[in-house]
Amino acid sequence: MFHTSGEIVIPVGDRQLGASWHLPERARGVVVFVHGSGSSRFSPRNQYVAEVLQEAHLATLLMDLLEESEADDRARVFDIDLLTDRVVGVLDWLGQHKPVQHLPICLFGASTGAAAALCAAAQRPDIVKAVVSRGGRPDLAWNDLPHVTTPTLLIVGSHDVEVLQLNRSALRRLTGKHELHVVSGASHLFQEPGTLQKAASWARQWFLKHLPVASTSDDAPLTGFADREDAARHLAARFKGRSLTDPLVLAIPRGGVVLGTILAEQLHAELDVVLARKLRMPGNPECALGAIAESGEVYLNMPAEEMTAELQAYRDQECRHQMAEIARRRAVLRGGRGPADVHGRSVIVTDDGIATGSTMIAALRTLRGQKPLETVVAVPVAAPDRLQEVQRECDAVVCLITAPHLWAVGQFYHDFSQVEDEQVIEMLQRFSQPKALVTGRVSP
Repeated sequence: MFHTSGEIVIPVGDRQLGASWHLPERARGVVVFVHGSGSSRFSPRNQYVAEVLQEAHLATLLMDLLEESEADDRARVFDIDLLTDRVVGVLDWLGQHKPVQHLPICLFGASTGAAAALCAAAQRPDIVKAVVSRGGRPDLAWNDLPHVTTPTLLIVGSHDVEVLQLNRSALRRLTGKHELHVVSGASHLFQEPGTLQKAASWARQWFLKHLPVASTSDDAPLTGFADREDAARHLAARFKGRSLTDPLVLAIPRGGVVLGTILAEQLHAELDVVLARKLRMPGNPECALGAIAESGEVYLNMPAEEMTAELQAYRDQECRHQMAEIARRRAVLRGGRGPADVHGRSVIVTDDGIATGSTMIAALRTLRGQKPLETVVAVPVAAPDRLQEVQRECDAVVCLITAPHLWAVGQFYHDFSQVEDEQVIEMLQRFSQPKALVTGRVSP
């Protein structure tokens, strides 16, 4: 009955509901689309969002809650109890089928379907792991909203004024984790350029954030990540059960701080940055001559005897340039705070990947003299030959993917958006208070 993708029929009560199904390899969860009035599983908007989710290894089930003979009956379209019963019926049906019964389930609702999704989440809190409403009517689930403990994201266009007000009112009645994201310039149908893409991206991030991280096996290795947060959750899972002493996460800005934030949260650790910069090759700034750390420690990718006088002069100039950038970042990112003390602590150094390893090695060498108890490098992806060089500089490495043909770290991320200083500052401020000494094991 279940294929990788195609049209299926779901029996719910005395009805046969049409649905479009897609099951990607190594699926991490199932997102059930709960369409509202004026929409269907064939809607280009719903299909676009489904494709964005599928790229993040999420299975999608786009179903129509009403049969064709019912869809024109406005009383049924707004019968939230009826729609909810059918959503619950589909949830129960999914739980009976082996190909997907082990996968966590999320709900993506629109219009009146969003109300049915929220009511179903209230009725099946152990099954529904996250809910996203796009241009939805959560107010139609008014009495059930206080009973929704499932993490819920409401997405509304800024030009959809009436629905936005209804969502703001509904938001105050939700008791579980909940957020409202307003898409600037979007109307009810998100037809304006770029608005649907933004909504889909937010939905994907919300689902990935609240789905449990599935363990990977040798026959189903990871091949990539939805974004840095997705990668960080996989990394954090590798630390479960590991003993850490007064843990400190040091992140290499800027992308590494996104991973560092989640690692620090999951490991109950302090967070700070470790400042190191790539030394660019002359005439080829994408390649690394080496790297320099905040302490002035320099690591070069070539033997000293191969350095010509001309290259040495360039290196000295490049070092001055990068040290000036390190000084700027120190002032901006730390805001006058001194670096975290690493002495006697379990230190996890993280970045969004290792291509040449130069920056990571420079950072590790400058930490060595500060006598941490142990230094662990945690990265989502790395080139294996460079990873071997990094392993010589630390006590342990946690790496999810080794890629012999790695030419750019970003190739292993669906979303590898630029991280700005403002984002890094906000993340660091959340961890600005030092934590008390913690010795123990990370909870399984």
